[in-house]
Amino acid sequence: MAGGFGSAPACADRQVTVGQIRSSFWVVRGPAAYAPGVSSSRILRWVSSILYGAVLVSGLYYDLVHLGPSRPLPPVAGFLGGMAALFALDLVEGRRYPVRTPPGPAVVLLCLRLSLVITVAALDGSGLSRILLVLVPFTAYFAFGRKVSVALAVACVAVVVTGYSLTAPRWYVEAAYVSDLLMFCAGLVLTVTMAAVAVGERESRTRLEQANARLSAYAAQVAELSATAERVRVARDIHDGLGHHLTAISVLLEKASAFSSRDPAVAGQALTDARASTRRALDDVRRSVRALRTPEQEPFSLTAALTELVRDADSGSPAIGLEVTGDETACDMPARAALYRAAQEGLTNARRHARAGQVWVRLTFDGPEAKLVVSDDGRGVDGRREGFGLTGMRERVQLLGGDVSLVSEPGAGTRLTVTIPGTTRVASSHGHALQATP
Repeated sequence: MAGGFGSAPACADRQVTVGQIRSSFWVVRGPAAYAPGVSSSRILRWVSSILYGAVLVSGLYYDLVHLGPSRPLPPVAGFLGGMAALFALDLVEGRRYPVRTPPGPAVVLLCLRLSLVITVAALDGSGLSRILLVLVPFTAYFAFGRKVSVALAVACVAVVVTGYSLTAPRWYVEAAYVSDLLMFCAGLVLTVTMAAVAVGERESRTRLEQANARLSAYAAQVAELSATAERVRVARDIHDGLGHHLTAISVLLEKASAFSSRDPAVAGQALTDARASTRRALDDVRRSVRALRTPEQEPFSLTAALTELVRDADSGSPAIGLEVTGDETACDMPARAALYRAAQEGLTNARRHARAGQVWVRLTFDGPEAKLVVSDDGRGVDGRREGFGLTGMRERVQLLGGDVSLVSEPGAGTRLTVTIPGTTRVASSHGHALQATP
């Protein structure tokens, strides 16, 4: 009896077919399940080709060794043409849609594949080609998901059962038919499971790529924010350090010019002080550069630094007084650096703008808390927009959780108050603050 779609060859032929089915499914499942070091997604791309090859070899072997009745050439040629068309269909789909087939083309390709499988099964004398039906839910899983794939798998089982019922009404009492149906169902389960694994792996890889893209974007943002924070920090240090020294030099040179004819000794002393301020400015720049290269904190005494700052700035007009109360060791290093920069900025502004006769610098330590007050009896300010120095001071103190207050009225002097709490929140932008201090 010819073994077309749904037919039953002789018992010996049926045993050969069942054995070939078992071999074919091991070929499909074996490499994906047992081959070590091989990507499952790479294996799954070749599942269809492997199964086509197994069916093609089995069909040709059946005809060449005459396992069944001799068949004319046209059915054999049609069988070979159908298998070639299936190979070509998969090749075209893989090249046209290397990642995922869109739903519209997937429907067309699914119908073409199903038509070719039915044609090949009808022309195959061995009866093995019906196993190609497992590729219908397998390929559908990638395009339409699990529900459609399972529904098509059930439909394929119904097609095979219908074929058996039309050709052998009592097929359910014959072991060969029941065995083939069970093997077919096992093949469906395996192929649908493999498709589910492949889709899950693909989705995981997609999520991982998206996560990597987000991480790269976040890293770029962090790098940009870090660079911006570093630029702001360097700008503050340049303004607070080098700007202070340049202001002092400018004041001293003006003093030397004013007293050059009236009191040469005072003018000479002003020039000497200007040269000293120049050397201190150069030392400050060198410390800043060294801190950028090797950010290791040096010992720093705020009281000593303020004493030196006041001594260098006190040229007689305005007179500068310093008062320090409490123990600074309870105050952490970033807070001390911020207080020093605030005092430096306050003195610079008083000397440049206040036209004051007296400037007072008062620093009070109450445990870990610290309060700095820089006041003068000058002309005051009229509430104009804050300059870069005061803005930088606020940023530096706020990073430590502190507060800056500026109270001034025209003709009533200016009072700058900086308060830093006991527990400071140290930010990365203070990493080199202490290195830039004198």
